[in-house]
Amino acid sequence: MHVNELEYALLTHLQQQTGEITVGDLASQLGKDQSQVSAACISRSEWIEVREEERVSLRLGKKAQPFVDGGFPERKIIEALEQLGGQGDFGAVADKGGITAQDIGQSLRFLKVKGWADQQAKTLILTEAGRAAIGSTGADERLVKALESGEQESSTLADAVEGLKLLQGRTGVVEERPRTLRWVKLSKQGKAAVSQGLESRTQVNQLTQEMMISGEWRNVDFRPYDVSLASEAVYPGKEHPFVSIIAQTRKVFLELGFEETVSPYVESSFWDFDALFQPQDHPARDMQDTFYISKPAECKLPRQEWVDEVGATHRNGGQTGSLGWRYDWNDKLIKQPVLRTHTTASSIRALAENPNPPRKVFCVGPVFRRETVDYKHLPVFHQVDGIIIDEKASFASLLGTLEAFYRKMGFKKFQFRPAFFPYTEPSVEIFVWSERKEDWVEMGGAGVFRPEVTEPFGCKVPVLAWGLGLERLAMFRYELGSIGELYRARLNWLKETPLCR
Repeated sequence: MHVNELEYALLTHLQQQTGEITVGDLASQLGKDQSQVSAACISRSEWIEVREEERVSLRLGKKAQPFVDGGFPERKIIEALEQLGGQGDFGAVADKGGITAQDIGQSLRFLKVKGWADQQAKTLILTEAGRAAIGSTGADERLVKALESGEQESSTLADAVEGLKLLQGRTGVVEERPRTLRWVKLSKQGKAAVSQGLESRTQVNQLTQEMMISGEWRNVDFRPYDVSLASEAVYPGKEHPFVSIIAQTRKVFLELGFEETVSPYVESSFWDFDALFQPQDHPARDMQDTFYISKPAECKLPRQEWVDEVGATHRNGGQTGSLGWRYDWNDKLIKQPVLRTHTTASSIRALAENPNPPRKVFCVGPVFRRETVDYKHLPVFHQVDGIIIDEKASFASLLGTLEAFYRKMGFKKFQFRPAFFPYTEPSVEIFVWSERKEDWVEMGGAGVFRPEVTEPFGCKVPVLAWGLGLERLAMFRYELGSIGELYRARLNWLKETPLCR
């Protein structure tokens, strides 16, 4: 039977032993490294029995030297008290004992534990136990003295238990070092294998060109590799996890047959609000909710016929059959530039440019709102917005599309709740369950565009629409406490977070 050189030396040496031997002694007798011997014994566990025994070694710590050189301060205190007639104030004891007031303060606890002295205000009084201790040594003192010669097994020291108990509170004087002692011997199978005869063969780590040319590879064994063992972590460059979410979102909608559209970050109030049948006195258009741009002061308007139709719809419903909002629509407010508050502005632009069905469009990008920052709100965040223009489009197909998106993004627990938006009817809000927050968290809104939104642009068929937040989606995907964590420069999180989940 072939074994490598180290295993051959181990097995034949153990055959000569009458009982167990420690791995350390075995390595010493063989002149080998102890870690290699230990690994070889474990790898041949069917031939070598290994018995582990937990041991504790004691050694002097970094703060032990003052106790070695000058002794324990509480002993100096009781010796000083004896010379002072059995009691004395802190100052007198310090002078007589050659110690500092700080030494006395740090020793009060140990004087009390040992019962050597009582304290009354700033005076120490020697007790009978203290008098009896003069001229003798305690377990803690004997333990420190014994360890001056070097590290020792705690089981070999008579004062180990009591000494360690008395040293509690004096960190760094004596250190405990637990270790595992391994005893080995041949098993029955090992004895049988050795008796049948072993052949030593050289074990190598790699196949070289020289070995192939000379034919030496036939006479050696190659070391097996355990590919399941942990290896050094490698952190190559990779895209930001949130960039990955945006890319996956784009991929999902493209797979569902959508075309992508874009729109400017700075948008006119016409496209951001009025074209979506949002009244000019709506709270969302207030300064505290929307970022208005001072320069330029005005935006260019689209085709005049679109502006006229939208204005008429606001005033009296226009040609939609609706009553509209019945107010005096201001055609100057529609020129105000804003940082877009939703990517729906991109969707309504796409609808106006081509209202002919069938058509499916989406947009991914940042939006801007004056939000109070908390775990699920930021003033700048990303949305995916989409519309489906189709004669056969229905509210059920809207819910099915949203369900398909969230399932492709890895979510299983979500729900739809009735909602109200100025430009869709019926409308829903999408909620996803957060295990970390133990709550349903809103992800966005959706609905069927009202005729007041679509007909001014010549669209006479149903249009499904939605706007979904992506930071919240990423927060759940990466199990974060808040969406703000996505934008913090936490290098370890960026390195460790897997992009495929």
